[in-house]
Amino acid sequence: MPRAQGMADAGRDRVAELVLPAWDAFLDQAAAVDLDRPSRLPGWRAHEICVHLGCWPDHAALADLVDSARNGGAGTPPDVDGTNARVTAAHRDASREDVLAALRRNREATARYLAEEPVALDTAPAVAVVGRLPLLSVVLGQAYELAVHGLDLVPLGAPPVPAPVLQAGLAALADVTGALAAAEGITGGATLATPDGGWRFAADGDGWTVVPVPAGRPAGTAVEAAADLLLEAASGRVNPVAALARRRLRVHEIGGLLALAPIVQSAPGIPGGPILQLAAQTLGGVGGLLGRLRGRR
Repeated sequence: MPRAQGMADAGRDRVAELVLPAWDAFLDQAAAVDLDRPSRLPGWRAHEICVHLGCWPDHAALADLVDSARNGGAGTPPDVDGTNARVTAAHRDASREDVLAALRRNREATARYLAEEPVALDTAPAVAVVGRLPLLSVVLGQAYELAVHGLDLVPLGAPPVPAPVLQAGLAALADVTGALAAAEGITGGATLATPDGGWRFAADGDGWTVVPVPAGRPAGTAVEAAADLLLEAASGRVNPVAALARRRLRVHEIGGLLALAPIVQSAPGIPGGPILQLAAQTLGGVGGLLGRLRGRR
């Protein structure tokens, strides 16, 4: 693994401060909604959103990741679409109580990892959906998924996603993008900027770094918007081209994003893919070569 490893270098105490409150907020949201209500994700109710985030006897994603890290990160990335289909079908008729219990089990598994597993595992490579990442970065990646799916639940009557959870999701997004840039040998970076501050990642031959940035006009390459809009654009919930046209999203020094666009070719399902495609479409008209966001709900 490279010498600099982004948020894994920040340590598990810092990651715990980001990911565990994200779990607590999502649990509160899930408890507030009718799980049978259809969501904006085609074919998924709130029930399916929550089921695939849970820990079940036949689906324990974190335990699989820990095993992967213990075995040196060998293997190939999982088929996330196939896994989601299998798990949601298997538990389609699970009771509300069972679904909420599965969510709590996953939160507890995360807390247990952060409290009990050897610290050396944090920077060990694990095979995640987008490739080999430090295990602690994959754990932090839960914050991105919880923030985005929390936004999915808001139209169904859930309380808003707390601002710190949105920021945690952006930290995870910056981390995985920096990791993939480093893996591709790309030297570059960008800031994910919001009115409340944001996160900047930078990658080079030595790895990648991720640091928080204060509120204010960002320097250098940046994507700037409200935190919820950044996450929705990164996950494909909102079309970044339309958001850019309406000036709800701004891009500074878009050429820096274009340098990062090849990441999408090697990992088409990455978080942030639509924003990187926006750069390619805007500057080079090559968006069609980059594929589309897929493999992630």
